[in-house]
Amino acid sequence: MKIAIVYYSKTGNTQKVAELIAEGAKKVNEAEVKCMSIEAIDSEFLVEAKAVIFGSPTIAGSFAWQLKQWLDTTRNVGGKLGAVFATANYVGGGAEVAELSLIAELLVKGMLVYSSGAAEGQPFIHYGAVCIQDGDEGQKERAGIFGERIAKKVAELFS
Repeated sequence: MKIAIVYYSKTGNTQKVAELIAEGAKKVNEAEVKCMSIEAIDSEFLVEAKAVIFGSPTIAGSFAWQLKQWLDTTRNVGGKLGAVFATANYVGGGAEVAELSLIAELLVKGMLVYSSGAAEGQPFIHYGAVCIQDGDEGQKERAGIFGERIAKKVAELFS
């Protein structure tokens, strides 16, 4: 089962978090995970993916316009499981608003949105993983847990 992680990374932090999420997702049997910047999309992998996890830096309390532009022009994510994560420069930087805005985009695209919420217990991941810059140790651990939880849900829904 293929899982794509699509991100825009301005400074490299979002890319690092995407890689942490991928490591967590790969813990699930049969998960084939590929991280890809919006500048280098593997279209064939994306079409075959059962889930797409989107990541963005938080910019002025929202997600990056580059990711918005990409989402506005793509047509191949409907019906897939969608999830989101965000990076921010500091606590209180609006990452949760960026995630909610991104979730709205995924719903408009016809994706099934999942975060694990409180259903999986601690750590609670309400909207998606959040890391300040590339994350402290706890945030990095939660990013991996987030990836693993998404992969488990993909297996449950699509295997």
